[in-house]
Amino acid sequence: MYDRIKRSFEKQGLMKTLNATLLEVEMGIVKICVGFSEGLTQQHGFFHAGVATSIVDSACGYAALTMMAENTEVLTVEFKVNFMKPANTEKLIAIGKVLQAGKKLTVCEGYVYDYTEEKLIAKMTATMISLAKE
Repeated sequence: MYDRIKRSFEKQGLMKTLNATLLEVEMGIVKICVGFSEGLTQQHGFFHAGVATSIVDSACGYAALTMMAENTEVLTVEFKVNFMKPANTEKLIAIGKVLQAGKKLTVCEGYVYDYTEEKLIAKMTATMISLAKE
C-alpha cells in the first residue's frame, strides 16, 4: 500500500514544487508536510492558503486511494475548506482521513495543523472518485 501511494506522490509536480514530504500512510489515513519557505507565502508572510489546500487535497486523495482497488486511480470531485487561523508556522502538516469509502465515491475529511500538530489551521471535506487505470 505504501509503495503504491509513494509512487503516485512522486509523480506530482506540485508536491515537488512545494517540497512536500509524504510522512505516513495507513489504511484510510495519509499525512503530508511542507516546510516553510518565503516562496510559499502570501502578502502577510504566512503560508499561502493554496499551499495548505494543495497538501490537504493530496492527503485526502491518497487516503481514499488506500481504500480503492489496485487497478484504480483517484481524482478529486469536490472539496470545501474552512480556514481557522493564519498559517503562521514553520511547517504545515496535512492529515487526510476516509469517512466513507464507496465503490465509486469516497468522502474524506482533511486537517491542516501547525508543526506541533496542536493548532488546527484548516479543515477540508472532500469527495474523491475511483477511476480505472488506463
